[in-house]
Amino acid sequence: MRLRQCCAALALLLSAAGTASAVPSFSEVQQSARSSDASLLDRHGELLQQLRLDPSERRLSWVALDTISPALRNALIASEDRRFYQHSGVDWSAVAASAWGNLWNTRTRGASTITMQLAGLLYDDLRRKAAGRTVLQKLSQIFIAESLERQWRKDQILEAYLNLVSFRGEVVGVHALSRVLFGKHPSGLDQTEAALAVALIRAPNATPRKVAERACAILKEQHAASECNGLVGRTELLLAKVGAKRDRGAAEVVAAQDASSQLAPQLAPHLARKLLKTPGQQVVSTLDAATQRFVKDALHRQLAALVSRNIEDGAVIVIDNASGDVLAWVGSSGSLSGAAQVDGVVALRQAGSTLKPFLYELAIEKKWLTAASLLDDSPVNLTTSSGLYIPQNYDKQFKGLVSLRTALGSSLNIPAVRTLVMVTPTRLFDRLQSLGFHLRESGDYYGYSLALGSADVSLLALSNAYRALANQGRYSEVRTRMTQARVQAQPVMDDGASFIVGDILSDRSARARTFGLENALATRIWTAVKTGTSKDMRDNWCVGFSSRYTVGVWVGNASGAPMWDVSGVTGAAPVWQEVMQYLHRDGGATTPRKPQQVKAQEISYERQLEVARTEYFLPETQQRIVRIASVNDLVPAITYPTRGMLVAIDPDIPPERQRMRFAAQGVQQGVWLLDGKPLVSKPGKDGSVDWMPWPGRHTLVLQDRKGVLLDQLQFEVRGAVLRPLKTQKAG
Repeated sequence: MRLRQCCAALALLLSAAGTASAVPSFSEVQQSARSSDASLLDRHGELLQQLRLDPSERRLSWVALDTISPALRNALIASEDRRFYQHSGVDWSAVAASAWGNLWNTRTRGASTITMQLAGLLYDDLRRKAAGRTVLQKLSQIFIAESLERQWRKDQILEAYLNLVSFRGEVVGVHALSRVLFGKHPSGLDQTEAALAVALIRAPNATPRKVAERACAILKEQHAASECNGLVGRTELLLAKVGAKRDRGAAEVVAAQDASSQLAPQLAPHLARKLLKTPGQQVVSTLDAATQRFVKDALHRQLAALVSRNIEDGAVIVIDNASGDVLAWVGSSGSLSGAAQVDGVVALRQAGSTLKPFLYELAIEKKWLTAASLLDDSPVNLTTSSGLYIPQNYDKQFKGLVSLRTALGSSLNIPAVRTLVMVTPTRLFDRLQSLGFHLRESGDYYGYSLALGSADVSLLALSNAYRALANQGRYSEVRTRMTQARVQAQPVMDDGASFIVGDILSDRSARARTFGLENALATRIWTAVKTGTSKDMRDNWCVGFSSRYTVGVWVGNASGAPMWDVSGVTGAAPVWQEVMQYLHRDGGATTPRKPQQVKAQEISYERQLEVARTEYFLPETQQRIVRIASVNDLVPAITYPTRGMLVAIDPDIPPERQRMRFAAQGVQQGVWLLDGKPLVSKPGKDGSVDWMPWPGRHTLVLQDRKGVLLDQLQFEVRGAVLRPLKTQKAG
């Protein structure tokens, strides 16, 4: 029997010794310690945002011993291990005293040293359980403690212990405790705070009164009994910040307030959620902390001033043109927003007029139009599969004949729609897709309304597409982290056409008809900019670029609620202007260099429709005088009704009072035939004729006087015709 017991004891000793021989190094323990947070840094290494990703525990970054308050170190050693600097891992004097106390049932200081407790923190199977440690666990703890003392320095043991020890609830490590409980770095803990921290090590789940009593005992040993006054109440308030297990060991835990996150910078929460994926991760972003901070404040100031206009949300992005690095990413207005978690940089919203530059660039690139071309800003009805599409300008007025430069600069809607009829929605859709918009529907789905921004786009995609204009047609994806490889820019748009569109967007005179000469779009350096407002004033945009940066701003409501009397110039533009001025506070902006193939030409307009000026042209498109086309210059065609038009007779208006006016271009004295029969109505001076509509499908033909077919189309009239009541005979 005695031999069997000796063999068992020997086996226990060998097992414990084997465990001790595999003690990790200090650097291994330090490197394996993982924060429950992930950190987002700016391009210079400054902390932008911390994000809690591990819900099981609250642990922050490792802190060096020399950055921990001496008051805490002294209180810990005095309370837990007075002979820490004398023993070699096990305080045998304390062990003897503990054994003697157990024999006589008297209370003594614990025999477990800081080094032995560290052994329990390093190995899960040595952690103290409710039933206490087994003999093998105690032996292993002793062997490991002595091995740690041989391989580690005393300061390393103390540093590791303070970073790994659990304090209360989910809080692990002195860094998390200091931030959560006291709202400061461990270096700033005073004597009373240090005593409370050490008291929690011994009894992490004790009541606030018990914790305060133990902390008071530590303070008395340090001859600071006066600090005990009011300590119970203060302890109750402090411990309310962290979770603690309820009485009787129930699994229910009180939720912890993340006080440490409130102290950490809150500069880029939306990008942090996009980039940070694992606890302890540290990502160096392309953001610039100073720019991010300024942009965030500028957006907040502007939206605070617009609260009375029923507007609470906004977003801003700043991109470096050359590299594609995102320098600022502000996804919401923060405290002003009822949906601060929504990232306005990537949320999809209707683009409004911000897509017009890409439409006109395509028309110029194909040499269908020039910046000097005259466009008709007058009422137009377009037949679509869902009925008539009747676009209107923002101010409900019509400007008549205007140049493309004026139409784009002043953001006139009807000329844009007329241009899209020529370009076609499919071509514009394909171009937008190549610029990274990733629209969900087809060009035919959006139809002619695509010219006015009916598609849903993100601020990120829209701003990066404008960056392509700034780079004279070359497109590449943006970069948000410094380790991300830069993608080589590819030509998507013609460099000459892109230059011309950028020049138009920088022209104060071109936008004067709608915005005036002085407004929030004007800057002291060269910039090209465009505003946009979606239907019912739900979204307001301002996107533009200098030679160095592209800035995009969106304001509105995450809920989709409309704003009240807010336009691009009063909503998003002031933020855009303020950010652009900040980015160029030290200068550095230049005027874009004209591509070699772009020609500058002095032009003038017939009837002085617009002032004479120098205009830019692609090769073989330049002209000196812009004339208004005469009737003979136009291709003969029926202009009204349009092909396939559906006309409804109004039953509330007598038939003899209702008329349709057939109109044409390119012919002075044409002959009209309806359903094969000549119309007998007398033509007007412009060759148009009036016809009383009659239900049915009709074929309209336009001929010249010699009977040569010029144009024909079909349309349909629906509705009942009023008929006179028959007089009934009497009797």
